[in-house]
Amino acid sequence: MRILDVAASREIDRVATEEYGIPGLVLMENAALGVVDALCEAYAEAERVVILCGPGNNGGDGLAVARHLELRGFAVDVLLVGGRELAGDAALQESVCRRQGVAIERVVTATALPDGSRNWDLAVDALFGVGLDRPLEGVYAAAVEWLNALGVPTLAVDLPSGLAGDSSRLVGPHVEADLTVTFETPKPAHVLPPAMSAVGGLVVAGLGVPAAIVAGVAGDLRLVTEELAGEWLPRRAPSANKGAYGHVLIAAGSRGMSGAAVLAARGAVRGGAGLVTSAVPASLVGTVDAASLESMTLALPAGPSGAFAAVAAGELIEAAASRDVLALGPGLGDDAADFVFEVVSGAALPLVIDASAITALAGRSSLIRARTSATVITPHPGELARLLGVETHAVVEDRLGYVREAVRATGATVLLKGQATLVAEPDGGIWINTTGNPGMATGGTGDVLTGLVAAFWAQGLAAARAAALAAYVHGLAGDLAVEMTGETALAAADLLPQLPRALQRVEQT
Repeated sequence: MRILDVAASREIDRVATEEYGIPGLVLMENAALGVVDALCEAYAEAERVVILCGPGNNGGDGLAVARHLELRGFAVDVLLVGGRELAGDAALQESVCRRQGVAIERVVTATALPDGSRNWDLAVDALFGVGLDRPLEGVYAAAVEWLNALGVPTLAVDLPSGLAGDSSRLVGPHVEADLTVTFETPKPAHVLPPAMSAVGGLVVAGLGVPAAIVAGVAGDLRLVTEELAGEWLPRRAPSANKGAYGHVLIAAGSRGMSGAAVLAARGAVRGGAGLVTSAVPASLVGTVDAASLESMTLALPAGPSGAFAAVAAGELIEAAASRDVLALGPGLGDDAADFVFEVVSGAALPLVIDASAITALAGRSSLIRARTSATVITPHPGELARLLGVETHAVVEDRLGYVREAVRATGATVLLKGQATLVAEPDGGIWINTTGNPGMATGGTGDVLTGLVAAFWAQGLAAARAAALAAYVHGLAGDLAVEMTGETALAAADLLPQLPRALQRVEQT
């Protein structure tokens, strides 16, 4: 499913009206019918509805919703908020509503808002749509606060008022919706945190425009859905053998962090890699062997701190020559920087860079860009901030902007972890993940993800698809695990037994 920005959404309307000759009033009617259908399905017991309408076309949508709800037997009250007179199609909707007998009140000041004693059991927010780009003020801000305090479920038309369609930020006072009905495609604010927290459930309704119009507008954002993950998941031939599904080499671990190597290896095994080898400091071989039965180990020299010695890089690069994908980073610690520099520069095969290896490369993104083989980096916001030399809060506040910047700086596919994980491709496309939960914010879950990315990549998927599929399956395993553990008790190892269930579900989609 594509995610389109406000400009693209407006282009859909323009092409539909100017080039296809579909009247704007028809688009407004279709939007209203989509809202009414979703409302009736989600709130079948509702009887009395209040609809807050703003001064633009979103208010016109709300008035059309009022008409259709009244025809279906609902008791409807409309509050026209603000002093501006409606124009165009919205004004026509107001005129029809008044002739139909729909109750309409004008609310020009905050004191004119009703006291909420009319026993409404549902509210509809049609104040502002996706085009808002500044904080709400005056009577509109008051109307949002009034709506949030009303104590009944709220359905937002297109986007909760007060959010900006193109921004993941909470720009000011905004409606906290229980359900949002948008049109044709979601917008960035619908699917990116923290704005998405105000959206509630999301329904995408059609406007009745030809699919070619939507396909023809520009936009580089897409959702990873279960159906798409099912299309991507590698399938096995009846004559399959382990050599057909790739050999993953994982360079991981240091004194006190052998678990990272184990989790990454087990993630790669569960992800379907034909063979997995864990390259670890020599002192960890016994521990990793015992904890990951299906993978092999390769002992490499360690320095005094228990991390890889710089001289281990040459041995790893030599071993990597006969493997398909190398994953570098889980649990390396802070003393393996020289080792990381040598491996990133010298390993001539697909490379996944994670965790400590990303931190070691802070300020050295040019080493990644200089690689001749494809690279995937999998940072969390703090690691990406260190790599780019910016503050972590800046990355958190503009994840889309900084994931694009990371692609420009490194030439790599970038998987930015977190709620709604982003996978950005060097050619400009960005995938947004739809699985996962807060319980996964615990040590080790990222190591499992690294193993999955390497496994899917070794099985022949393109880098970005391997990363996006891994993010989806990893999050789905976390969602299945949290059903048994709850969020607080979830541990990284809990994901491993759920990976088969997650993969089976995706495979059967």
